[in-house]
Amino acid sequence: MSKQAKLTRGSIPGHLVTQTLPMIIGVAAIMSISLIDAYFIGQLGADPLAAISFIFPISVALTSLGVGVMVGINSVVARSLGAGDHDQAARRANLGVVFATVVGVVLGVALWLLQDPLFRLMNAPDNLLPLIRDYMDPFALAFPFLLVLMGFNGVLRGQGEAKMSSFINIAYAAVNWVLDPILITGAFGFQGFGIAGAAYATLIGWAVAVVLAVVCVGRTHLPFNPALIRDCENPREPIVAIMKVAGPASFSNAINPIGLSVLTALIALEGQSAVAAFGAAGRLQSFAVVPLLALSGSIGAIVGQNWGANQPERSRAAARGAGLFCIVYGLVIAVALVAAAKWFAGFFTDDPAIVRQFSRYLEIAAWGYAGFGLLIVGNGILNAVDKAGLALAQSCARVFLVMLPFGWLLRPVWDSDAIYAAELAANLVGGLVAVLLVRKVLSGTPPAAQRKGG
Repeated sequence: MSKQAKLTRGSIPGHLVTQTLPMIIGVAAIMSISLIDAYFIGQLGADPLAAISFIFPISVALTSLGVGVMVGINSVVARSLGAGDHDQAARRANLGVVFATVVGVVLGVALWLLQDPLFRLMNAPDNLLPLIRDYMDPFALAFPFLLVLMGFNGVLRGQGEAKMSSFINIAYAAVNWVLDPILITGAFGFQGFGIAGAAYATLIGWAVAVVLAVVCVGRTHLPFNPALIRDCENPREPIVAIMKVAGPASFSNAINPIGLSVLTALIALEGQSAVAAFGAAGRLQSFAVVPLLALSGSIGAIVGQNWGANQPERSRAAARGAGLFCIVYGLVIAVALVAAAKWFAGFFTDDPAIVRQFSRYLEIAAWGYAGFGLLIVGNGILNAVDKAGLALAQSCARVFLVMLPFGWLLRPVWDSDAIYAAELAANLVGGLVAVLLVRKVLSGTPPAAQRKGG
């Protein structure tokens, strides 16, 4: 057990709190960006708000791929530290950042080339395509910065440095808070770029965050030093170790927004007001589940370090505490959102049709937040113990066996309510399956910690 594996000692409830609270602040800061984007873009009119609603699930899906890479780096670093192999952790950390950079460049180029057919596939109307292009061109250029940032965050999270990771996220968000009103609608005599201004603010924010990440990682036990990669006797081994988690985790994280993209295409058949409401309510929902997202990000280091140190009971205790929080918080926030649905809708628009659809979405979908929390926290646990394939399988089943068939079959009867109910059903079923899988996996014995290789 390494001295740097600080989560293998001390109180498990204490670690859950100290690792998750900074994450809540950091994730809330990140999620607030989408709300602020939607607010200022909403000032431009109904068309830009509808355009950003088409963009939202795609940007979330691509960001989820980056989160998967971060999770892979987090997992291998945490388990190496838990096993007491600092040199292996350092090599894997540095190789992970380089790998994330390459992935970011490839995905950014692919996004720029394929954006038109992608949004036509989502039934985006011709009048919105120019607005979508205005946003997506600079977003694609910025995307490699995001993957580099994810790589560094994976290194920080694997060490249990939640405060540093959150500080970087807050700085990125702060840049966006300042730049959004200036670059979108204009201020101080500057005209603004319209919807493209939101993408420019994102680009600048990511660039600033990468610089801060380099500085923060340099102050940890695993500083950025690509020369360590040359010390790998078999460079393929750490890449395989990262990809064994990152590959399934990337797709697992992307499955939900991919499903939402299909639901967006279905709800587009109900009219532009329904699309605008679905997108705006989805952004509010993303902010409402921030504590659940934060917990899913922090649980990996706690479970991973203790699993790598052959302390399975501590891993099981962390899973139980996290699951209880998901249920309690999910139900409380659902009550709050349903009660104030129309008030929240007024934050984005005063269009009666959009307000009506916005409120209806929350009245149905919000009751599944507890299940969604159990699902994403379960995925975080499975990824941490090198069972990313199971996390991917349950995420795929939730979307392709429950969410999409439900929405597709019932939309002709229930109209837009079918789309909202499809999300509810998927979260409830997904949460139950996640609990059963995590219980089965953590009831076993951890494999012997590997102290040699990559």
